[in-house]
Amino acid sequence: MTTLPSGPAAPADRGVGPLLRVWREQRRVSQLELALQAGSSARHISFVETGRSRPSEEMVLRLAEHLDVPVRERNALLLAAGYAPRYPETPLDDPALDALRAGMERLIQGYEPYPALVVDALYDVHAANRGVLMLLDGIPGHLLEPPLNAMRLTLHPEGLAPRIVNLPEWRGHLLAQMERQIALRRSEPLRRLYEEVAAYPVSEGAPGDGAPEDPVAYFALPMRIEHEGRVLSFTSSIATFNTPMDVTVAELAIETLLPADPATVKYLQSLSS
Repeated sequence: MTTLPSGPAAPADRGVGPLLRVWREQRRVSQLELALQAGSSARHISFVETGRSRPSEEMVLRLAEHLDVPVRERNALLLAAGYAPRYPETPLDDPALDALRAGMERLIQGYEPYPALVVDALYDVHAANRGVLMLLDGIPGHLLEPPLNAMRLTLHPEGLAPRIVNLPEWRGHLLAQMERQIALRRSEPLRRLYEEVAAYPVSEGAPGDGAPEDPVAYFALPMRIEHEGRVLSFTSSIATFNTPMDVTVAELAIETLLPADPATVKYLQSLSS
């Protein structure tokens, strides 16, 4: 199993300086490079990291921006520096996000008959269209209990895994995606989810041999899944919100499964006609 980076709590001193150093080293940026990007000096960055200098609120946010620190962790940096959090975390069912929820629902419904869903940073599903429900037909009830988790549904041996023709390749893609997210977010809950799904036994009973009956020039790695006696091919596309100002919104993603071959397009369109 791949060794994943540890969380940001490694330094004994939880002040903002050690935390910024962890993020800078994780991003493999030198003090000089960060200083040039942030309009500061390497000396000042060094003083901040060692606790000899307390950065301003503006400097904390500027450094976090250049280090691509996720919004949730930017709040943690501000708190460690003695400032109030800048970004709220509004529950998704709050009336303030009514327009957002309605917009996402319209968006994923607009993709029908193609599958589309909304997930958060832990891959919990917050909305899904009829295309997704079609793929989940026959999944055991215990995997469909809230919170519905896209990674568990896909990789669990009682979930979609036995139906995925090219399971080794698709499983490797999903685990690598999670590894990248853990490196970016340094999230312990996400790490625990990764360890859980990576430990699932890989079904040897997946239908077919992984090779399409007719050669197809795929433009991206497809998920090839059996559905009612035929193999459908999908490629995944993920969209996030631009410059989010709320932790909840920052961690939402809209994933769409687009048909990867003409046969899948024809079949899905036949379902909606």
